[in-house]
Formats: sequence, structure tokens, C-alpha cells
Amino acid sequence: MNYFSSDFKLGILGGGQLGKMLLTETRKFDIQTYVLDPSDEAPCKIGCNQFFKGDLMDYDTVYNFGKQVDVLTFEIEHVNVTALEKLEAEGIQVYPSPKTLNLIQNKGTQKDFYAHHKIPTADYRRFETLAELIRAVEEKHIIMPFVWKSTEGGYDGMGVKVVRNAETLESLPDVQCIAEAMVPFKNELAVIVARNPSGEIKTYPVVEMEFHPEANQVEYVICPARIDHVVSEKARAIALKVSEHFDHVGLLAVEMFQTIDDEILVNEVAPRPHNSGHYSIEASYTSQFEQHLRAILDLPLGNTDSKAAGIMVNLVGEEGYSGNVVYENIDKIMKLDGVTPHIYGKKQTRPFRKMGHVTIVNKDIEQARRIAEEVKNTIRVIA
Repeated sequence: MNYFSSDFKLGILGGGQLGKMLLTETRKFDIQTYVLDPSDEAPCKIGCNQFFKGDLMDYDTVYNFGKQVDVLTFEIEHVNVTALEKLEAEGIQVYPSPKTLNLIQNKGTQKDFYAHHKIPTADYRRFETLAELIRAVEEKHIIMPFVWKSTEGGYDGMGVKVVRNAETLESLPDVQCIAEAMVPFKNELAVIVARNPSGEIKTYPVVEMEFHPEANQVEYVICPARIDHVVSEKARAIALKVSEHFDHVGLLAVEMFQTIDDEILVNEVAPRPHNSGHYSIEASYTSQFEQHLRAILDLPLGNTDSKAAGIMVNLVGEEGYSGNVVYENIDKIMKLDGVTPHIYGKKQTRPFRKMGHVTIVNKDIEQARRIAEEVKNTIRVIA
């Protein structure tokens, strides 16, 4: 199939920042793009050939959108899988497949998948209701503290909470959930695996993630991770095992814990471009967004090596500010060597909302980390 400067149409479900950055690569190759998103102000709207407003969870909306394109992908997992299954049955190429998405959408099903395939992960139990969870705690089947996760609908730290006392436990929403054992860990790591339909597979270097303690969001992504080579190779091997069992096409971001004993436990995965790969736009020979495009179109995968050390700093709305966004001190951070800001195009800010990111590249990882800290302390996302 001729994808370039032709009648070929790529459909993207979701019009957020991940889709916007993917569109940059489609523009480079002159590939037609259709985007579906529920918001008239979706960041993707300015960069695609055709924009459609609609509910990503509505069967008819997703099905009718998908019938207009040749290949369909997504930048968010919260989409109608039944519609994707119907489209795939009728000959539309859907990557990653509905089968893969079905295994990942529900965090309980995802954890069961790891257990079934003997993929190391933290101990957990599933619960259908809050009452079941409370009873399990009262009967000492679950010991506090533990990590509570909603099985569906979580994103950017939402739907995850550390439960340390009865007050927090009783304030949780009454939804299907998992209770996960607290893992004593040194680092939170991630590996992005790329795979095309022909079976070519490549992994990006292991990255290290530093989280905001309150919002449970990534503040910094550091590549390469500052870990021992043996641990790094173990993480990449486990990520490849996860990828093999999911049998996905496209990107699969595998988030992991490095325990105190240097074991690797899989936390969760995302079958799409991921926050942990944003550094690759400036720091890698092939960005994660170009790689996703190469993978779903069954093109040769690109070089995943880094040109230099890369650090990504998330730009999120400051606490106490909601309304029309104002970015303070961008001019100051742009005076720093190796700094590139990415603004997502969201007009409204609110506390901890992802509004952009900044990439820092440098030959010296420690110098890059120092500059990243300066960026974090300088720029402000307010209203």
C-alpha cells in the first residue's frame, strides 16, 4: 500500500497531546489523517486533515468513523472495543488490535494476564465492590498499607491511592478495584517496545521515572536510567516477554518497579505512545511517535538508540489555578542549552493537568538532570 502523498487514510481515536505529536510525524511523511475526539478544542484539531467530534465510547460513532479509514490506531485506551472488533472483522486494520486492548483496558484483567503468563508483578486481589474490599481488610485478608486501583477509567494518577488507614479506605469510590501489595522499590522504570505486523521488534533504552508524591504523576523521565547494566538488561528482557505475550502491534510502554533486591516487577502497560517516551523526540534517532507510525504501517523500525542523554520534565497546572492558561518564564528556560518546550494546546489549566513538557538533552546525564531541576523551578503554568 502506498501511504505517502496518496488516498490512504490513517484514523486516530483520541485527539489529545499524544495524537498531536503523532500528527507531526504524519505531516513529515504526507499521510492523510482523520481524528475523532469528544472535544471541539482537542489539540489534534489543528494538525489533521479531517476532524470529527464524537464519543469514543459510543459504538456507532467509533464504527462509522472507522469505516472511513484504511488503518485505525488510538492514543487513549478508553474507546469502544466492540466497534473495533466489528471494524477488524470487516477488513479495517486496527493496531493495536481489539484483542490486545481487551486485555489491557481493565487493570484487574491485566494483572490476571501477568499471573497467568508468570510475568513478575506485585501481589494483588480483585474486588467487585468497596464493601468486599472493606470486609477483606476487616478480616485481615488485606493488610494496610496497600495500593488501591480502580480497574477502569484511571489516568495520570487518577484512580490510584495508597490506603494507610480506615478513613481513606471508607472514602474510596464504590467501583471494581484491585488491592495491590506495597512494593519496597529503588526505582520506577519503563521500557517501550515497538513491534510491527511482520514481527520486527525493538526496545528503547530503560528510563527512570521520578514521581510527584502528591499527584502520583511523573515529574521527570531520565534516559538512560541511572541503574546497573545487569538490572537494565533484566528490565528489557521482561519488557520483551510482556510484549511477546500481548502479541501487540505498535508501541507497548511497560512500567516496572526495581525492588530493593534488584528484582523487576511489572506494574502496568500502555499500548500506545507514552509519557515515558517523550524525551525521544529530541534525544533519540527515532522518536516514539515516528516509531509508532512505522510499526502500525508495517514499515522497517527505526534506530532506538539515543543521540545524547535526555530528560523530560512534565508541565502541569499549578495548584490553586484554574482557567485560561498562562505560561510564565518560558523565555528564561529557552536560554538554557539543550532545552525544548512542547506546549500541548490546551486552553484551560487546572491543578496537575498535563499542559506540556520540556525536553533537556546533554552529553552528561547529571548535567541534564541539574538543568531539568532548574527548568522545573523556573517555569510556571498558571491562570
